[in-house]
Order: sequence, then C-alpha cells, then structure tokens
Amino acid sequence: MTAKDNRPLTLRDVSEESGVSEMTVSRVLRNRGDVSATTRERVLAAAKRIGYVPNKIAGALASQRVNLVAVIIPSMSNMVFPEVMTGISDALDETDLQPVVGITGYQPEKEEKVLYEMLSWRPSGVILAGIEHSDASRAMLRASGIPVVEIMDVDGTPVDSVVGISHRRAGQQMAEAIVESGYKRIGFLGTKMLLDHRARKRFEGFTQALAKAGIEVADQEFYSGGSALAKGREMTADILKRTPDLDFIYYSNDMIGVGGLLYLQEQGIDIPNQIGLAGFNGVNLLKGLPKRLATMDACRYDIGKQAAEIIAARVDQEDEVEPTTVMLEPTIDFGDTFRNH
Repeated sequence: MTAKDNRPLTLRDVSEESGVSEMTVSRVLRNRGDVSATTRERVLAAAKRIGYVPNKIAGALASQRVNLVAVIIPSMSNMVFPEVMTGISDALDETDLQPVVGITGYQPEKEEKVLYEMLSWRPSGVILAGIEHSDASRAMLRASGIPVVEIMDVDGTPVDSVVGISHRRAGQQMAEAIVESGYKRIGFLGTKMLLDHRARKRFEGFTQALAKAGIEVADQEFYSGGSALAKGREMTADILKRTPDLDFIYYSNDMIGVGGLLYLQEQGIDIPNQIGLAGFNGVNLLKGLPKRLATMDACRYDIGKQAAEIIAARVDQEDEVEPTTVMLEPTIDFGDTFRNH
C-alpha cells in the first residue's frame, strides 16, 4: 500500500501482508488460542507494519460489548483525578480493557449526556466519580447490564459497587484532631457545596464533631471556580481581616490551603503556634514546601486501582454477582502546621 492510499484497512490486507488466510488472521486478532505461536507473531507483525487496527465495534455486534471501560470524572484539572486515573490504568494494564474518559464539570446534566454517549458504545464497565446522580443517570446505569463502580465516596446508596472513603468520617477525624491539639477559634474555607457533595459531607462531619466538643465554626467562606494558590491567599487574608483571633483554619482542599500557608508565612505569623492549618487530599506538592501543610490522604490511587480490579474481575462472569463495597481509611499527615504533633 502507498502513503496516499488512505482507505480503511481490512483483514484481507493483513492476510496479504502476512501470507496467511483471512480466517487465521481473524483468529489471531480475536486472541483465539488455536493458532501456532509462529503464525500469531507473523500476523501481529504484519498488522503492525501496515497500521491495521481491528474494528472493535463490528466485534461488539456479536459480543454486545467492547473492551473499553468508561471512566466518568468531574475534572482533569483537579489534582485529585490524575492519581485516580493512574490507579485505574495500572489495574487495567494486565487486561484487554482500556479506559476512556468523559468529563462532567460537576454538572448533573452534563453527566447524563456523557453517560448516554459512553453507554451507547457498550463498554465493558463504568467507573463513575461520586454517588449522587440524577434520576436519569441512575436509570441508565441500572439498565446498562454491565458492572458499575462508583468511586471516591461511600456515604450514600450506590447503584452497584462502590470504592471510596467516608467523607463525613474524614471531616470528623480532622475536627477531633484540631480539638485535641487545643485550638478553639476555628475558621473554614472551601468550595461552594451545591455540586461538590464530597466537600459538603466533610464540612458536615467537621461541624458535627466540633459541636460535640462544644465548639462552633467562628467564621467561614465558600468560593466557586477552580482551586488555586491565589484563591487560598485571598480568602485567608479576608477571613483574618474579619476574624483576626482565629487560631486554626481548615481548608476544603490542599491547593487553597497551600495558598493560605504561603500568605501567612509572608506575614510573619507563627505557624502552628499562633495559627494552625490543615487541608485535604494529600497532594504531592506538599512535600516540596518549606513547611508542610497538615492534610489527609484521600486514598486516590487505591480507589482507582481497586475500582478497575472489580470491573476486570466481573467482565467475564456470566452469573449475577453481588455488589462490592470497599471503604478505605484515610490517615492524617500532621505536617508542620499542627500544635502538639
């Protein structure tokens, strides 16, 4: 074939290139075992030389699925999800399955659209961030007939299997650690929680644990838009102007927390004695700071890996399988911004 010949390649092209029959080429490309190793290598080498890619959709007409796993997440700019994707990819590397990603932007209506399009390709499974979905999305997931794993959060009722942490428990644990360290005047800075359900649950658990200790949040502020160092600096300056006697600030994520940390260091404020700080997610950038922000590991890699392992294990099971619930336990890294730790 010439470089100008851009017609779709067929099994016949691979057959002519390799010198074996189309039927044998088909067996090799469908990974059937009744072909010799020498012939298999010849066919695969020929397919690679000419750039042939099998038509998986045609194969799906018989099998009713393709070897794709739909991974639906809210954002790739959020530092949380690349590590989740790494876990998914690592788990699927040893299988014939490949992840394909859809982005929802935290919008339920967009999640419906992405889910509809992805399910129309008949993937082998779905990994979906969060446990709150519209009625339409839940109906599509239930009717899909394929394994579904919701990830990141276990506080709710899943459609099928679920792998994540309890965000309410994570908020409670942080509040308990703050109280134990002797802080009393506590502020909270975080995202607007209409769509960020996991942040809302952490805040609920946080405030409930503080109330149990007889403490109320002294000041709080919520923002919309992406998490950024600049936003953390701005919000930290604002909250301390309003409530200068705060002795602890809990941030809903590490990015704004680091912004606050850098701002306070520039102001010469004694951290953690004058004011303590903590974030959430345990992102890797914390390791390079002169002073490490206290945070909580959200088990992102393990969540992705275990979710993909559930999908891979269930793909070829014909019998109905009971849903799996995996609740991971995050841990607090007190860093350098907590007293008495």
